[in-house]
Amino acid sequence: MAVTAPVKMTHKHKMTEDNSHPRRLAVFLPDLVGAGAQRVCLNLANGIAARGYPVDVVVVKAEGSYLAQLSPQIRLIDLKAERAIGAFRPLRHYLQTVKPDTMLTAIHVNFIALWVKRLSRTSTKVVVSQHINATTYSAGAADLRVRVEPALIRLFYPWAEEIIAVSQGVAESLNEASGLTPQALQVIYNPVIMPDMAEQKAQTPNHPWFASGEPPVVLGVGRLDEQKGFDLLIEAFQRIADQTNARLMILGEGALRPQLEEQIRRYGLKERIQLPGFTENPYAYMAHAGLFVLSSRFEGLPTVLVEALYCDTPVVSTDCPNGPREILDGGRYGHLVPPGDATALAEAIRDALNGGAIHAPAASWRPYVMDTVLDQYIDALGLRSTN
Repeated sequence: MAVTAPVKMTHKHKMTEDNSHPRRLAVFLPDLVGAGAQRVCLNLANGIAARGYPVDVVVVKAEGSYLAQLSPQIRLIDLKAERAIGAFRPLRHYLQTVKPDTMLTAIHVNFIALWVKRLSRTSTKVVVSQHINATTYSAGAADLRVRVEPALIRLFYPWAEEIIAVSQGVAESLNEASGLTPQALQVIYNPVIMPDMAEQKAQTPNHPWFASGEPPVVLGVGRLDEQKGFDLLIEAFQRIADQTNARLMILGEGALRPQLEEQIRRYGLKERIQLPGFTENPYAYMAHAGLFVLSSRFEGLPTVLVEALYCDTPVVSTDCPNGPREILDGGRYGHLVPPGDATALAEAIRDALNGGAIHAPAASWRPYVMDTVLDQYIDALGLRSTN
């Protein structure tokens, strides 16, 4: 176990919560790569630390683009393991020596956290957060570890003191997968709308496609993997490419980049579709795009949809499990199309570009404002002092 940054909780740090003896929170993650769940947990950690609570972010391995966004008020604990299972012993040592009051865990390290808590015999409260529909995610997966996840949920999630689902849809799927009663779960939306986003979305993207007078840009944002369905988005755009002068841009990185680039080349659309990679400020691109498209095959609570609504960008989304229908209020705040249907997606994109776009009101994104969500998490994590 290595501490790679000091805790800056000194007399100079202003306490904004009424806690004479603030409880320590540990946030346990595999890494801080540029993915949705990691970003959500980073936002929570930074926000809770800003309220005066001591926070450790404990990672299996200290890598990823979000490392640079970690607040200086947070202590980063690098367990220096190559795989999650290798973090077992250093995590146990951390729990036994630091004794955080609560540990929030997410993604596939949930099971490691629950096992370590049980065997370390510490009083740390473990709160599991579920960001995705495990049943859908595991169905047909090539990786055995992914396929057995619903069975592991049934076995081990009852060990958690609290379980948080990021959407009603995820909670319902978790009930089915785990056999837990609805009373054992609570739904807390992700903290999506951050204080600095207003300034970020006001910036102009450093890309010639967003210059004044250029054709509209259809934008997708996310990891370049099977889940996000960018192959479907490229196919849908190809179907209407001769009916519009719009361009398609997909921000993000991932293992499917070579296949997506080959698909673009095969369609002869290298001048109309670009994959610029990961950017730390996608909000400027969203705010200047003509349309935002979510093409996912499944989700948990896709934060990019909320971000696009906040940026006042019209949205087209697949009606995949789970999240888009909930966020878009059944289609009231954006167009929903069947998942996996390139024809329906193409038609919705074309119609939105031709004047049929929906501009959602502020009510569409207000439930995801940081301060609102932080209050709910602080209560769920048991961080408020009872003294």
